[in-house]
Amino acid sequence: MSKIAGRFQQLAAQGRKALIPYIVAGDPEMALTVPLMHALVAAGADIIELGVPFSDPMSEGPVIQKAHERALANGARLRDALDMVQTFRERDADTPVLLMGYANPVEHMGYGVFADRAAEAGVDGLLTVDIPPEEVAGVNAELHRVGMDNIFLVAPTTPSARIKAIVDQASGFIYYVALKGVTGAGNLDAADVARHLALIREHTTLPLAVGFGIKDAASARLVGASADGVVVGSALVACVARAASEGVDHEGLVRAASALVAEIRAGLDSIASR
Repeated sequence: MSKIAGRFQQLAAQGRKALIPYIVAGDPEMALTVPLMHALVAAGADIIELGVPFSDPMSEGPVIQKAHERALANGARLRDALDMVQTFRERDADTPVLLMGYANPVEHMGYGVFADRAAEAGVDGLLTVDIPPEEVAGVNAELHRVGMDNIFLVAPTTPSARIKAIVDQASGFIYYVALKGVTGAGNLDAADVARHLALIREHTTLPLAVGFGIKDAASARLVGASADGVVVGSALVACVARAASEGVDHEGLVRAASALVAEIRAGLDSIASR
């Protein structure tokens, strides 16, 4: 069993939901990424989703696009993200870490080289936004060779036959995009999310985590009622960016991010305690 699958199994046995915060490697500063990762775990994160900076993050909204721009300006690249995970592992061998990004950097490195380097660093899974299930055989073979999960997105507009094709190639969990469009857009419809999750469950027993639109305890609680976990991305990235723009020192920046994650953790835990 993979580390990601094991974490979901552990949480299910406890009647709890997974909290998966997303930050971009190298944003707002290279030296802050690993301390942020540790702080998010201390605040209640179950899995860390680390964004790999990319020059054309087409699936992202303005908040995360700017985070990618800042990270790239700081010199962060795929190899740096891997190095950050390896440094994180010096203190935390247990928390699953997922890399989220785009195909180009992974393909440029080479699937086999990436898989070996990622496994050595302690990465547990990969989510590439722009590799469709029909073209995933090569990367899947390499990821599975080193025991890493390949995470896939399912959108509200994904038809049933397409869902089946996606989940057949996925492992770890399925990431359901709660909103149409890019990250950070629109308002959540919890009933609609629940309906779509039920449709996905007809095709898979993999855990379902919901992202896009989770911004606070209330939204996490609404979505978490029908999901196995939630992903918080734009709200957390915006929180970090806001603190940095206000000149908050490193300690204060980490404290602000931790407070948001702790709030969302409390919202999710209130579901389990009902």
